[in-house]
Amino acid sequence: MLRKVWERANITLNKNAVPNDPQSRFVTSGLRIGTPAITTRGFKEKEASQVATWICDVLKDLNSEDEIKRVKSEVKELCKEFPVYALKN
Repeated sequence: MLRKVWERANITLNKNAVPNDPQSRFVTSGLRIGTPAITTRGFKEKEASQVATWICDVLKDLNSEDEIKRVKSEVKELCKEFPVYALKN
């Protein structure tokens, strides 16, 4: 559920197994917050800190469409500064 809320704000997290989880080993009940995608774009500490802030902002107010829209807009603006470049043939 939480993963889907962040996705609506243009933040992608990975489902991941959690050590000693009482759930079946086939259930991924944890979330992984990885940095490869943002570092590939060129994000540094300042931008990574902003992403963490957005994750917390959404978590604090999961049911606020206004908050999700605000974060989504800010994510889009930051990503415009750090485009993903296509490979040339």
